[in-house]
Amino acid sequence: MFTSFCSFGVTSAGTPTFSGRPREPKMIDKLNMRRFTLAGRAASGRVGWTSDDPRSIGKLVKVRQKLGKYRIDQRVAEGGFAAVYKAYDSVAGVFVALKVPHEPFATKAMLEDFRKEVRLAAQLDHPNVLPIKDAGFVDGVFVIASPLGTESLADRLQRRISIRTLVSYADQLLEAVAYAHKRRIMHCDIKPENLILFEGDRLRLADFGIARVALRTLQASGSGTVGYIAPEQAMGKPSMRSDVFSLGLILYRMFSGQLPEWPFRWPLPGLERLRATLHADAVKFLRRALDVDHRKRYAEAVRMLASYRRVRRHFLRGAAKGAKRRRPVRPGHQDVWKTVQRRAFIRRYGRTLEVHGTCHRCSGPAAETMQICPWCGVKRRVPRDEHRFKAACPRCKRSLKTDWRFCPWCYGAAVNPDSLFRHSDYRYAGRCPNSSCHGRQLMPFMRYCPWCRRKVQRRWTIEGSKDRCPRCGWGVVLEHWSFCPWCGKRLDRR
Repeated sequence: MFTSFCSFGVTSAGTPTFSGRPREPKMIDKLNMRRFTLAGRAASGRVGWTSDDPRSIGKLVKVRQKLGKYRIDQRVAEGGFAAVYKAYDSVAGVFVALKVPHEPFATKAMLEDFRKEVRLAAQLDHPNVLPIKDAGFVDGVFVIASPLGTESLADRLQRRISIRTLVSYADQLLEAVAYAHKRRIMHCDIKPENLILFEGDRLRLADFGIARVALRTLQASGSGTVGYIAPEQAMGKPSMRSDVFSLGLILYRMFSGQLPEWPFRWPLPGLERLRATLHADAVKFLRRALDVDHRKRYAEAVRMLASYRRVRRHFLRGAAKGAKRRRPVRPGHQDVWKTVQRRAFIRRYGRTLEVHGTCHRCSGPAAETMQICPWCGVKRRVPRDEHRFKAACPRCKRSLKTDWRFCPWCYGAAVNPDSLFRHSDYRYAGRCPNSSCHGRQLMPFMRYCPWCRRKVQRRWTIEGSKDRCPRCGWGVVLEHWSFCPWCGKRLDRR
């Protein structure tokens, strides 16, 4: 059995509130909340502390107030379950964060539950997990004390941040959750507000041991927000895969600058920026973590961390470019520039390369002879409307002349020619070096001889361009292309 520290809200009608974008919970009138809580106790038969209790924990906490050894300095945050104060510990001589539950949630049952959860949370001794220093009554007020950080990740993401710093935060976040999952402990409320930053860019995950208590109290009151939770968790079925989904949402928000919303259908908002920043393998890693079907996600953060370590270098691809960052462009300006650039390419090279199709992924102009899209680097799919000849290769689906014996594009199996007569064609531009070959004629960018199947050693060039691929030596157009369409090598564009 594993333990869950879950926190998500429901509406007054009893249905879960679900939103991909975090928002501050609405404060509920304290008088109405008191009536709701007392009515709930009476209906359930539970006995809890009331405001008449001498140890009432419903007292208001004010700035400059003293609570035992703590002196309240200022309020730093407030949520649906508790308020957080910056306080000075006069014994230790340091500032701490004091979390004080709101009056309707401060009950005897909550205290008993919380004591159990604290014992479990105490097992998590990790540099990226925020520990609980103290929890109990101080001058009649129930407080939870923990180390005080500089700010939350939610605050930090409001300012510009480097790729290397984001990768460092991702490292620490995944390490913390994987450490907890290894001990069969879930968090279920992972969000930027619960990620606290300390000096030296150390990130620590907070609220282990509090989330489960918050779950019960917020559900009972009908208030609260869900934040970065998985769809199945919003329906009351959390698991470790729910934490994986929350991690995926945070990482996607960090690297794309946008937070996806329900129903999380791809392509998600900000995907273009994500692809421009990260390698395709890194995007694939995030997509698996954000799969709506929980069965297709990583089983727990331990496996997610192992997969992340394999693709971590791809997350640093944006940082490798150093200070060569592009200036922000106006919305739509980048698309206009792409259109102008591709039209210029077609005017200059469209007839030479016989460009009659487009890439299925980026819609960039491409020719049937290209193995790779020169604009986005994806493997080409050749639809039938791009065919230049009548026959087609059963393997690569590219078109063939009816008198060819083999596919010159993919080294596929032999095909039976429909005619023994050699058809002439103005596109033939070379000869096969095999002396026993009877055809001898080759078209530009053929990879194999269509008559004898021998590999073509000639390095084809593009008329009007002197550029060559550094890997295969074939002609490329560095002025426009990002990838070699013949071998897939990424090109250093001018």
